[in-house]
Amino acid sequence: MLRVGLTGGIASGKSTVGGMLREFDCPVLDADTLGHELLERGQEAREEVVREFGDEILDAHGNVDRSKLGQIIFADASKRARLNQILHPRILDVVRKWFTAQGHPGGPELAVVEAALIIEAGYNKELDEVIVCWCPPEQQLQRLVDRGLTLEEAKQRIAAQMPMEEKRRLGDETIDCSGSIKDTERQVLEVVKRLSRPAAPAGGNIS
Repeated sequence: MLRVGLTGGIASGKSTVGGMLREFDCPVLDADTLGHELLERGQEAREEVVREFGDEILDAHGNVDRSKLGQIIFADASKRARLNQILHPRILDVVRKWFTAQGHPGGPELAVVEAALIIEAGYNKELDEVIVCWCPPEQQLQRLVDRGLTLEEAKQRIAAQMPMEEKRRLGDETIDCSGSIKDTERQVLEVVKRLSRPAAPAGGNIS
């Protein structure tokens, strides 16, 4: 079984591609969602984050307000690094166990972990292949503004990530998500076919 990473810059189309992979019967674990779950009440990581960043990141009900936390970490690289130090080891532990569980006899030909910081965290070294989703910077900006960010906030979040060209260079496969959904889907199917073992029968909708 191939261990595949799916990544890309913010608003690059990564989540859309992840959904398409699921439609093609590829198991996909959303690691970014795992990070969100670690910030929920009762989680050890949540308590550590509140100690580190203070009660100002909490909403009126005492829950971590990810918007407030985002404003802090995207404005300060050292605070962003500190948050990653708290969350990443816990996320990677779950991801590793998940891949192990997928690798049973008769299991999938490839399993995919979807995460924004696969390359930045160095986790790509543990994977067989990395797929990088991308689109032009102006399209990223527009997508973020459409999600409700100001133009300045959108620029700040893009600037906080590894440059798209560098991320593309470090990936094994790239998917251009700047066009239509149909065009993106065609590329995803081509990538899945390339990564699937030729000798194995195609499963699900892949043919």
